[in-house]
Amino acid sequence: MANPQQRSVLLVEDDETIARAVRDRLAAEGFAVRVEGDGGRALAAYATFEPDVVVLDRLLPGLDGLELCRRMQAARPVPVLMLTALSEETDLLVGLGVGADDYMTKPFSMRELVARVHALLRRVERATQLTAGDSVIRVGEVEIDTAERRVYVRGAEAQLTRTEFDLLRRLADRPGQVYERERLLSDIWGFSEAAATRTVDSHVRALRKKLGPDVVRTVHGVGYALAKSP
Repeated sequence: MANPQQRSVLLVEDDETIARAVRDRLAAEGFAVRVEGDGGRALAAYATFEPDVVVLDRLLPGLDGLELCRRMQAARPVPVLMLTALSEETDLLVGLGVGADDYMTKPFSMRELVARVHALLRRVERATQLTAGDSVIRVGEVEIDTAERRVYVRGAEAQLTRTEFDLLRRLADRPGQVYERERLLSDIWGFSEAAATRTVDSHVRALRKKLGPDVVRTVHGVGYALAKSP
């Protein structure tokens, strides 16, 4: 287990060159880093190392990254940044669906990776602020319980990831108001990179898949808004 005063990262990557470069950069940022190149060993390490963040490769020997993410989130939810060489929308949505909070496609900027790790940690720290008020927000057939961080559609609970909930909660602050992608990226992910707005788009698609196609509407050329109740 890492020093409790030091943030820790479990890096699961089987490419030794990438793993070494990411490890060195995160260590230089002050993180305690443990590296595993096999999914099965990474799952065992997860229980003992108790990381604050997991940086996880999508394709791994031993245990696939998707299944590893699913098992880690079932054992103890933790922010997960998924690395993938796959860029197809279906693959990205599958990764988000098993509990990944964010993703980056290879090759990636080391500076951006560090920024996203820091952003994931900041989001966890301010989660209580995002859900303050212990209120229930209803938008059409969707009910958002901010105190319990649960979402229901026609009475049935929808299984949202931490990031999906935070995005929905932000849009629900002002149903009908249009939020620019860059603003959502800054508010939810904690950084603003014009090239990274696809992250917002992917999470909106995931929300529509779970809550219905009409819950979040697109304002072309601008951003997104939560549909108002009829």
